Amino acid sequence: MIENWQHFLLPYQQAVNELKVKFRGMRKQYQDEEQHSPIEFVTGRVKPVESIKEKMVRRHVQADRLEQDMQDIAGLRIMCQFVEDIYQVVDLLRQRSDMTILEERDYISNVKPSGYRSYHIVIEYPVQLISGEKRILAEIQVRTLAMNFWATIEHSLNYKYQGAFPEELSARLQRAAEAAFHLDNEMSEIREEIQEAQNLFSYKKATQTAQPGEDLTKPKEQE
Repeated sequence: MIENWQHFLLPYQQAVNELKVKFRGMRKQYQDEEQHSPIEFVTGRVKPVESIKEKMVRRHVQADRLEQDMQDIAGLRIMCQFVEDIYQVVDLLRQRSDMTILEERDYISNVKPSGYRSYHIVIEYPVQLISGEKRILAEIQVRTLAMNFWATIEHSLNYKYQGAFPEELSARLQRAAEAAFHLDNEMSEIREEIQEAQNLFSYKKATQTAQPGEDLTKPKEQE
């Protein structure tokens, strides 16, 4: 059994912290180049100890196999505005040399029976500790804001029903998932209009906060 959970989870917390910085840095690079960022925002967490223990029992995971058999102790979520952005983010992650992709699960093209949609990527990520390098598993979920809203509600209801939803509620959740995906598709259809409006809003906001005499047509390093 694991006697010191804080010590065991330390490299996972370090991985989450580092990956959040890196993914947010990717978003900042797009913004600095005045391009649409496929990353809207990033969150991350280390699975709580009680959740780990519950999953160990449910999945029959032995303590000496925990690091190999539980892929989501370190979890990241990358939120996107559009479905197309999800696959752009996946391509960006495939190109990175600071992590190794072990597994991909596309629950957008292959939606779960519950209606759940998301793109899951399991990576191996090297963490530098004072004792040396430790390679750990982490799961990255890439989804739209609408998918995340549905998944958050469904996850909350799971605590009440433990996955055994009443038939009527299950049907409603499936309809809600389809409605959310329909919304994503509609937003993709008017993507150019949305991005143009967002750019105009950002420019207007910048002009309101600009210093007197500042030339907004030039990058700051050229002024």
